[in-house]
Amino acid sequence: MQQDQTAKEKVTEVIEQDIWGTIKDIWEFGYTFPIGGEPVTISVGMVVLVILAFLIASLLLRIIRSFITSKLQDEDKMKFISVFKFIKYFVYLAVILITLSSAGIDVTILLTASAALFVGLGLALQELFQDVIGGIFIILDKSLLVGDVIEMDGRVARVFEIKLRTTRALTRDDKVMIIPNHKFISDTVYNYTQNHKTTREVVKVGVSYGSDVEKVREVLLECAREQKGILKKPEPFVLFEDFGDSALLFGLHFYVSDSFVDPKVKSELRFKVNNKFRLNNITIPFPQRDVHMFYPEKRQTLEEYDDNEDV
Repeated sequence: MQQDQTAKEKVTEVIEQDIWGTIKDIWEFGYTFPIGGEPVTISVGMVVLVILAFLIASLLLRIIRSFITSKLQDEDKMKFISVFKFIKYFVYLAVILITLSSAGIDVTILLTASAALFVGLGLALQELFQDVIGGIFIILDKSLLVGDVIEMDGRVARVFEIKLRTTRALTRDDKVMIIPNHKFISDTVYNYTQNHKTTREVVKVGVSYGSDVEKVREVLLECAREQKGILKKPEPFVLFEDFGDSALLFGLHFYVSDSFVDPKVKSELRFKVNNKFRLNNITIPFPQRDVHMFYPEKRQTLEEYDDNEDV
């Protein structure tokens, strides 16, 4: 019986001194370096705690996001995910700081010593912060939505993705335009579909002086009614815009439900107008200029000019 007790004590001593002692040594193993005049030790155990806290926070955030997004519509879901990504970074930073503070590290020393670094990063990432703030404003005030047709820097594109820093849009020639979000705050952006999906477009044409203007209006309206893609309501209409230098100027105004593809509609409409003008003997003129040349009554001949030069 005494031998068994002695054996148990030896086993316990081995576990406490050898196994747990080794684990404790590994856990406390680290590197000490001064920050702001104070020694700071980064140990293996501290790194493990930070990783565990990071993983637990990530899991909890994922559960919270799934729970909230399950109750939202698709459009609102994308907005919430964009904002949630921004919040997630601050949560991660707070978790790391709290974990370090709980492990015995004075976080204020780290923040004070890193102040100059933070200032440098702030100046270097100033435009990045502007993009992030712009992305938050876009999401909150709904000034831009996925599917909107916008015009920026003379290019028309359809928005297909709004992220926290950038917005991606597809141009009419199938090129992706990546727009920094601060552009939507500082620059003027035309949103064709902010209030409704229909937009009014115009095709302009000039006819010769002396043409029957009523016939011109009738032909233009007929072309608009026959063209696919042009809405019947509101009805197309024609404006006699001006008396040009070489032509009478008209504008055929019409409405389309998808302004992203209106160049194709306009092209087909111009084909129709050109053909119907020919059938109805309506001429589309081109600019003409009259050049008048005046000669003096007495012209100096080349020989007289040479004689005068010799003198």
